[in-house]
Amino acid sequence: MTSIEELQQERLRKLEKLQAAGRDPYPAESHQSITIAELRSDFAAQTTGGEVTVAGRVMAARGHGALMFVDLFDGTDRIQGYLKDDTLEDFALFQDVIDIGDFIELTGTPTVTKRGEESVAARSWQMLTKSLRPLPEKWAGVQDIDTKLRHRYLDILMHEETRELFKKKALFWHTVRNFLVARNFLEVETPTLEVTTGGAEATPFKTHHNDFDLDVFLRISVGELWQKRLMAAGYPRTFEIGRTYRNEGSSAEHVQEFTNVEFYAAYMEYKEGMQLTKELVLAIADQVFDTREFTTRGHTFNLNDEWKELDYVDTVREMTGVDVLDASVADMQSALDALGVSYEGDTKERLTDTLWKYCRKQISGPAFVINHPKIVSPLSKAHPDDDRKTERAQLLLAGAEVTNSFSELNDPRDQRARFEEQQRLLEAGDSEAMMPEWEFVEMLEYGMPPTFGFGMGERLFAFLVDRPIREVQIFPLMKPKQDSH
Repeated sequence: MTSIEELQQERLRKLEKLQAAGRDPYPAESHQSITIAELRSDFAAQTTGGEVTVAGRVMAARGHGALMFVDLFDGTDRIQGYLKDDTLEDFALFQDVIDIGDFIELTGTPTVTKRGEESVAARSWQMLTKSLRPLPEKWAGVQDIDTKLRHRYLDILMHEETRELFKKKALFWHTVRNFLVARNFLEVETPTLEVTTGGAEATPFKTHHNDFDLDVFLRISVGELWQKRLMAAGYPRTFEIGRTYRNEGSSAEHVQEFTNVEFYAAYMEYKEGMQLTKELVLAIADQVFDTREFTTRGHTFNLNDEWKELDYVDTVREMTGVDVLDASVADMQSALDALGVSYEGDTKERLTDTLWKYCRKQISGPAFVINHPKIVSPLSKAHPDDDRKTERAQLLLAGAEVTNSFSELNDPRDQRARFEEQQRLLEAGDSEAMMPEWEFVEMLEYGMPPTFGFGMGERLFAFLVDRPIREVQIFPLMKPKQDSH
């Protein structure tokens, strides 16, 4: 078997042949006149329109003697190149130097072969990029995820399913943006480097700002506290689609860097926001997936079914026997031990969240969980009927929360008190507690209108395509290989 090193040496010899013949193996200019998809969209008309120049990567080459065929792929479609020694200039050189993986362009006449294959009968050719490493012949059989993610460019090149996945993901975010713009939301950009991380409970990434000689953090939400400032500034509706960062563990549902959308609407409360959420998710289902029925993570759900509303406290009580509002830390720990659920931390906030996560995994949805305890919702408005609860709603699908929304807290006194509680948790060693943002409290003292806030991430996309979130990221973070040089 020929080694990779021997194959690379052979390709280097071919590169030298090109140079000796006066042909640049890496020219800057291409003369492509039409994409392959455009050519094939109305091929019959193109056969009477004269010559075209197509460009792309050689994905297959066959034939010998006076005739050759190559399959070109330019990212839009594929087409066959038809080459004959009596019509193609430098045919012998082409035969000598061409390899699968090379980028070339062919100039010639669109034609249909005797076998009915749409082709370009080439008159001339140009090397655009000489490939020095052969494409893997058996890539279709590669099952190792690490290999696929590390060589994602090959995964995308060799697998149409992967290419279509990321086109669909682009359509997912395009649909979200269009949905919000059509409802008069203003797209904004907010800082990704923050002095304090606001808007969520998570462990942040920390770095240092040399010019200010100041420690800063990568944001853990898409500008929640900044967008609320914009509500105070007079913008009635804003949204941002952007990257967020959380220095936490990895799982099928969690990575450290991901894309989220957050939007804020003044003069809207969480019940109205739940209807808007439903409309958005249905728009995604219809426009991106063309279905409302999904099977994922061992769950099946249909978005045409009733969207139930589940009270957080009642649901936990019914499924575990624990009233999280009144139970002690010891009661919660005993219940979790009896259920065989592992837990970290000994605060009521962490244990409440752990009990809820046990429950949610059993709910296929679609359902909204509402009325979260205040202790796990430091930024949402207290419920008017029970100030131990909040006006918060999360959409549950396939045993997980895929959206998060609130009637936003705008009472500066209440917000200050909750931040003080978060500060106590931080000082007690809870790295996921929310950092207080006292300038945000100052803004609230000037006044922020009643506001609905919403967050949703690419995890929803991962759920709907039934893939781990890492696999729906084009280039997830990978540990470098020691021999990568």
